[in-house]
Amino acid sequence: MMDKVKTLIVEDHPLMANATRYMLEQIDRLEVIGSAGSGRAALELVYEHQPGIVFLDYHLPDGFGSQVAKQIKEVDSNIHIVIFTGIDISELYNNLLEIGVSGILSKEASEHTIRNLVNCVLDNYTMIPLPLYHQMRLNSEKAPTEAFLTKDEVQIMTEIVKGATHDQVAELIHASRRSVDNYVRKIYDKFGVKSRVQAIEKFVKSKYYNRI
Repeated sequence: MMDKVKTLIVEDHPLMANATRYMLEQIDRLEVIGSAGSGRAALELVYEHQPGIVFLDYHLPDGFGSQVAKQIKEVDSNIHIVIFTGIDISELYNNLLEIGVSGILSKEASEHTIRNLVNCVLDNYTMIPLPLYHQMRLNSEKAPTEAFLTKDEVQIMTEIVKGATHDQVAELIHASRRSVDNYVRKIYDKFGVKSRVQAIEKFVKSKYYNRI
């Protein structure tokens, strides 16, 4: 009889965590050993149980799934991580692949699709949506140099990472909403991104965030 693979769920919404647990418990190859509502709690369970696969939500109370995934991989690079999210994070695929996640799956996926992904991952394969597959290109370009941010731009991004709106940022730095919008557009251009989530990811990985 094949040994079951210890599985950890990282999800801060109890109803979603319970629904995910029920779904995964229907897969014969898995043994759900628990769930965590934050990145910190997840790492504690990873150290304690050494799971073989982690279903990891992208948005957590104490950070982003990408940060938690990186920390889990530092504990054990062999742990499979499936980003299980309710938002579109296709723009972040490259970053997540660099970290070493084994799969990215929508919370709206059917039980059949989840079961297929689990079997693929445990066999050291993965699967991706066909539309994304058709857009994939091999890329050997050199990594771009890090963007330079001014003191004001660093302050704005720091507040955005904390969850502040543009109006709240404008009040904090004593500027108009239009000025903040212009600052943010410049930051997007410097980072080469098109969305708030992408900009936050870039900033969190930059030297400026480490100095806060």
